[in-house]
Amino acid sequence: MTTATTGRTALRGVVGTAHTRVEGRDKVTGAARYAGEIPFAGLAHGWLALSTVARGRIRSLGTESVLGMPGVLAVLHHGNAPRVDTHYIGALGFPPDPTAALFQQDRVHHVGWPVALVVAETPEQAREAAEALVVEYDVEPHDTRLTAGHPGAHPADGVLPAVTGKGDLTAGLAASAVVVDEEYTTPEEHHSMMEPHAATALWDGGRLEVVDSNQGTTWVQSELAKMFSLDESAVRVRSEHIGGGFGSKGLRAHQVAAVMAATELQRPVRVVMTRRQMFSLAGYRSPTTQRVRLGADADGRLRALEHRALSQTSTVHEFVEPSAGVARVMYDAGAHHTANHVVPLDVPSPTFMRAPGEAPGSFAIESALDELAERCGIDPVELRLRNEPAAGPVSGLPFSSRNLDACFREGARRFGWAGRDPRPGTRRDGRWLLGTGTAAASFHAGAGPSTAAVTAEADGGFTVRISAADLGTGARTALTLVAADALEVAPDRVRVRIGDSDFGPATIAGGSMGTRSWAWAVTEAGRELRERLAPGTAIPPEGITVRSDTTALVGALAQKERHSFGAQFAEVAVDTATGEVRVRRMLGIFAAGRIVNPLTARNQLVGGMVWGISMALHEEAVRDRASGGLYAPDLAGYHVATNADVGDIRADWVDDPDPDDPVGIKGVGEIGIVGAAAAVANAVAHATGVRHRHLPIRPDRVLSAAAARTGAAGA
Repeated sequence: MTTATTGRTALRGVVGTAHTRVEGRDKVTGAARYAGEIPFAGLAHGWLALSTVARGRIRSLGTESVLGMPGVLAVLHHGNAPRVDTHYIGALGFPPDPTAALFQQDRVHHVGWPVALVVAETPEQAREAAEALVVEYDVEPHDTRLTAGHPGAHPADGVLPAVTGKGDLTAGLAASAVVVDEEYTTPEEHHSMMEPHAATALWDGGRLEVVDSNQGTTWVQSELAKMFSLDESAVRVRSEHIGGGFGSKGLRAHQVAAVMAATELQRPVRVVMTRRQMFSLAGYRSPTTQRVRLGADADGRLRALEHRALSQTSTVHEFVEPSAGVARVMYDAGAHHTANHVVPLDVPSPTFMRAPGEAPGSFAIESALDELAERCGIDPVELRLRNEPAAGPVSGLPFSSRNLDACFREGARRFGWAGRDPRPGTRRDGRWLLGTGTAAASFHAGAGPSTAAVTAEADGGFTVRISAADLGTGARTALTLVAADALEVAPDRVRVRIGDSDFGPATIAGGSMGTRSWAWAVTEAGRELRERLAPGTAIPPEGITVRSDTTALVGALAQKERHSFGAQFAEVAVDTATGEVRVRRMLGIFAAGRIVNPLTARNQLVGGMVWGISMALHEEAVRDRASGGLYAPDLAGYHVATNADVGDIRADWVDDPDPDDPVGIKGVGEIGIVGAAAAVANAVAHATGVRHRHLPIRPDRVLSAAAARTGAAGA
């Protein structure tokens, strides 16, 4: 035994100080293993074969010739695969996407629908056999086109109610001195994280083990247990290192395929998605068509607001991109109406993608606010400040804190907004037209119940065990700092272990709730353990462990509007002769709770802003109407912002601790992208005098707009 020594008083307060990633050395040296590269004895490899038609039935599969190919062990399909249960409510409160319930029917619902899994001794053999598999279909007509007037459109609840409304919209618009009524569109967008989806399944002593890359091990554990009719204790899911997820890494086809094959062959089986397969099977952000109507007095104060959003979903699973939800938080009006509608199409199921709803919704509402400012002759920052609500515009609830005005005032000061000439097209730098734009940002700051265990070890260190997920965000490091503060010890005495469902239930890494939720559980356990460890307490060889469960604490939170906020600023240069748009500089100032680790928090905020540049200027997945599939579904055909596209980009924050959180955290994972695309689009409008309401702002669209403006001026 050893005696507890904590050395507490002088070591408090590491939360809020910059700290390099605790796993950083392992990642840069290759010691950190990702799901697709962990070795297993007797490992077999599965390769998914996907449909080439958008709708129909499988008439036949040429499995006999494939089974005779070198190394092939099995071909699973709808005729021989294990039956699974899909009649349950998933861990997130929704029915599962039947796309993940592989090989349960002969119907095909979109291009890229899984039709078979070929398992072989090597991945090369599995791929060759899967590509040789001949599948014949009875093809049916398909519909993959999202249009504003689609007859299949209907209101749909998702994570938010479908429709909200108060006041007389018609009367409010009629009484307004200035009205904006415009349509905005965003295209289909994909997560495109660096690490592909990968999973290995094996049975060990009658227990299913899955080594995976996911955003919540207990989430995937629960889903697999229900699908395969197993007790949750009979399933263990591990996911230690993750190369990005952005909302896409939940239960997907590859995990189910690996479990099926491991069950059939009684040996470990690994299934890794290719980059092209991810464009069909990993989810995406639905395209949107949004109509915004704003009515305001001459001084810019809103009297009427309507935000209607339309997105697509698959024919087998209803997922809503809740783009109209952002207006329910940002701005109030006497007449306030919002609605989210969906259209079922013969396309893959969309899913959560960084700032679902807020990212496309903020482009529409923040572009419309700029148009209103221009028509009212009011500075865009001032217009937003004049329309700050005192309480939730729809809910009527008080805000836990709302420091958006501080973000705008500090951002405007640092960006040099006061010297801005409001007239469009007046600033030049050689061939470049220069413009500046701004936009507001918000994202929900939630918390979910979690459990954590903290152990005082005999060697004088402390071990934290929690089923958290670090997608590259720095969560592991943040929890190290939080635990050190709770225990009143130096961070180098804390070891944080994450990504194992055996550690107990914990909130997923999603909705910017991860670090906030996990930190709460770690803080509770750490403080209780610290109180138990009076000076001189003997630590036995097995250590002293305290376990926490924040279910009751989170459930007792008072009902409030809880959000992070931010102000985005952008300067662009536009060449109307070539159509080029260059973002020269961006600044984001955020009110996002107490910042645990400034180093990784700034990384997250800047990363979101870079994605906003990408959203504004580059990202666009295009479907071929004839085939129903995507053109060039890879990182060569799907353009994302790279180093050359990103100029001087900076993120900072104002003081904004959440008074109801034990650490003061809100969350920074998603707020950085919100409003960023709108700020860029507003800057382009200021530079050129032409408003782009359809993303991305491609060179051809810039050229067409310039030609139309020149023609109109000539006429």
